[in-house]
Amino acid sequence: MRDRAARIRTGTLPPAAPAGEADPRVHATLSHLRALEGRARQLSFLPRQPARSVLNGRHASRLRGRGLNFEELRDYLPGDDVRSIDWKVTARTGTPHVRVMTEERDRPALIVVDQRMSMFFGSRLNMKAVTAAEAAALAAFRILDQGDRVGGIVFGDALIAEVRPQRSRRALDRFLTALADANALLSADAPAVPPVSLTEVLRSVSRIAARNHLVIVLSDFDVVDDETHRLVSALSRHNDLVLILVTDPFADDVPEGVRLVVSDGELQAEIDTADHTTYRDLKALAKGRLAEILDWQRSLGVAVLPLTAAEETLPQMRRLMGLAQR
Repeated sequence: MRDRAARIRTGTLPPAAPAGEADPRVHATLSHLRALEGRARQLSFLPRQPARSVLNGRHASRLRGRGLNFEELRDYLPGDDVRSIDWKVTARTGTPHVRVMTEERDRPALIVVDQRMSMFFGSRLNMKAVTAAEAAALAAFRILDQGDRVGGIVFGDALIAEVRPQRSRRALDRFLTALADANALLSADAPAVPPVSLTEVLRSVSRIAARNHLVIVLSDFDVVDDETHRLVSALSRHNDLVLILVTDPFADDVPEGVRLVVSDGELQAEIDTADHTTYRDLKALAKGRLAEILDWQRSLGVAVLPLTAAEETLPQMRRLMGLAQR
């Protein structure tokens, strides 16, 4: 069953915050996201990753870093690195020539954050939408601090907000504002509308990040199809692509022997997991979707970071990146 259609009221969430205060486990406010800046320095999105980082492949980092720009061809001079000799030009002209390259001043990063109703669910600590928002803010702060451009796409059930990558605090603040605004729209009383598809969002990503970007997608990947798979594959060929799969323990451990009331905002149904067939099908559907996304790491060579809403966000990210715990 799709999470979007399952705003399940299990009564397992912690007590709500006092009246008048936004509960940071349910909604990520702009002030809450801004307050993560100092803690973001504990992370790194540079190509050199710790040996235990999931961003390390079998032989090299999955993050290639900044690219190189061609500057000029010139005659070889004593002391030049022989590895920079352009052998084709040398053969054509009869004299040694070197190709001069300079490193790009910065590398653009695009952070894509899912804030659809399927993300407005949490059975233990945070809503999935909050965990995704926190991870996105931490990544954005750290990437800008490293000297790279940062922007993002925030999408909900009926909105897509784009912020083009810039090396600017103002652009970062626009991204965080769009993220907080989209998160604030999530509510159990929100009208049921057909959600923006992940495939549609990835088309926008392909338009902005044609090549040589760091692209981070944070989502529960609710409803993917063959076109989604194709777009992910294409993005990974021309960019450094990191998928952060945000989950909740409920999907891994569907409670057995209870009656659950689920609703899509208009219609309501009761599911009895005491029925063995119902329980088996529900669990298989939930695990099947997670397994499909995790398998992209093998089939497409894409980095997939599983992030659970049941734990604090920063310690998980540090653990996934192979960093010592504080």
